[in-house]
Amino acid sequence: MRNRFMRFIAAAVFTGGAFAAGAATAADIVIVHAGRLLAVPGRAPASEQSVVIRDGKVAAVMDGYVDAAGAGAEPDDATRVYDLKDYFVLPGLIDGHVHLTNENNPKGRLQTVELSDPDRAILAAGFARKTLEAGFTTVRDVGARGGDAIFALRDGIERGDVVGPRIFASGDTISVTGGHGDGTQGYRDDVAEILHSSGVCDGVAECRKAVREQVRRGADHIKLTATAGVLSNTAAGLDQQFFEDELRAVVETAHMMARKATAHAHGVDGINAALRAGVDSIEHGTYLDDESIRLFRRTGAYLVPTVLAGVTVAEWAADPESHLLPPQRAKAAEVGPRMLDMARRAHRGGVKIAFGTDSGVSRHGENAREFALLVEAGMTPMEAIVAATVNGADNLGKADMLGTLEPGKLGDLIAVDGDPLADIRELEDVDFVMKEGVVYKTAAPQAAQATD
Repeated sequence: MRNRFMRFIAAAVFTGGAFAAGAATAADIVIVHAGRLLAVPGRAPASEQSVVIRDGKVAAVMDGYVDAAGAGAEPDDATRVYDLKDYFVLPGLIDGHVHLTNENNPKGRLQTVELSDPDRAILAAGFARKTLEAGFTTVRDVGARGGDAIFALRDGIERGDVVGPRIFASGDTISVTGGHGDGTQGYRDDVAEILHSSGVCDGVAECRKAVREQVRRGADHIKLTATAGVLSNTAAGLDQQFFEDELRAVVETAHMMARKATAHAHGVDGINAALRAGVDSIEHGTYLDDESIRLFRRTGAYLVPTVLAGVTVAEWAADPESHLLPPQRAKAAEVGPRMLDMARRAHRGGVKIAFGTDSGVSRHGENAREFALLVEAGMTPMEAIVAATVNGADNLGKADMLGTLEPGKLGDLIAVDGDPLADIRELEDVDFVMKEGVVYKTAAPQAAQATD
């Protein structure tokens, strides 16, 4: 381990300036020497490879360990070479279900009325950094508290003002009045009025307007709650909450506005109604049945199973000292233990699965715990990695820029010091994180500057 550590300290060989671990600095050309490289998850990894990144995008993947000249660098190009010869390198991971402006805790209901939108943005910035350092270079935020905080964070990260993963955000969740995405249940009426969400709607016309409002605010996609949910403070079961004409209105309006639509859905009636309405993905899917599987396969929709969320709420339900309110506890005890078997049935049935954790329910930065749960549900380690890369990119509609390390795609990659295809838990301890050619995490406290 000492030799490996010393090699990593000298891992960045570059011209044009010093590099400190985690610094957001860039170069014209970045070369990563990978001991093993899984450039395209689903295909076999290759040994002794070089990934060449120019201006933040993959320019080439080459056999052997090339130098600057071999990578096509010009004499005046600033070039950095990262020595990951002892590491397993793969594309940056994608979590398709997070809530960055929140993390569930015993003070959560009080924080809803105590924290300002700027407070939420600051909290989210901290959670975003943890997520990136865990190896997740892209996330899909599917419902955020704090007004426009998530959009401000997304844009700040894009500008380089804030460190975090690339964010695709939905803004407010589309929900019926009193439904899972309403969030005002149990608050005094005048407080509830202040907390009212722009995504709450009833009837076809209101649902269309609510979708258009999210697009106006800057939403990259639309999130709707097709059924009741576990952590809403209401004993409303777990079944369908929108009428089918309302579901169609939401989905059709999203598609008309060039946005994908994803549906939170636990109960089978809501799952199947949302799939018939044309949603692009289902979040959770707890009570899916054979008809659901047929609909998934017929429509091509993705399932984002969020098994980690189920495990998390089941643990809370079993703890008599946890912060869950009575309606939440009853639903958590019912739903949590079912989600692993749901993922197993979906996988066996040939449903397309994209990785998602519901982090914000579970702790941010622990997203990779979902991998072992997917493997426990019957997926191979490679299939679980595909879910968080190739499928994750396709689910976002961004397969042209994310998910693999191929020429033209963004230079997002991570490295671990073991083999995740042999032990998927290796991804719970990521050693190196690069996003668009910029290193945000490395095992070395400081890299050495090369002499000219």
